[in-house]
Amino acid sequence: MDKDISNSSDENSAARPNENDELRRKRLIYQANYRGFKEADLLLGGFAKTYMSSLSAEEVAQFEDLLTAKDHDIYDWVTGRLPVPANFDTPVLRRLRAFNPLA
Repeated sequence: MDKDISNSSDENSAARPNENDELRRKRLIYQANYRGFKEADLLLGGFAKTYMSSLSAEEVAQFEDLLTAKDHDIYDWVTGRLPVPANFDTPVLRRLRAFNPLA
């Protein structure tokens, strides 16, 4: 059974008060890699490892918001199985859709 920790508000809340940008980015990379749904781990974790250091502050916020969604939903949006809700249809999700973790 897949463990879905993606909706944990404590884990995926906005930047923490005493958290600097570097720690925030490291936390997001960790969260992206350990989702509980292996396909999401590979996709989100690979994307985070590849792009996190080059994302703008706005893109980091978009990625952090994306991590509040359920793994299966994210996977279905990326693969085109489900339409992307407007609140998640961001430049980061579009980059994620173009990302190939096997490349």
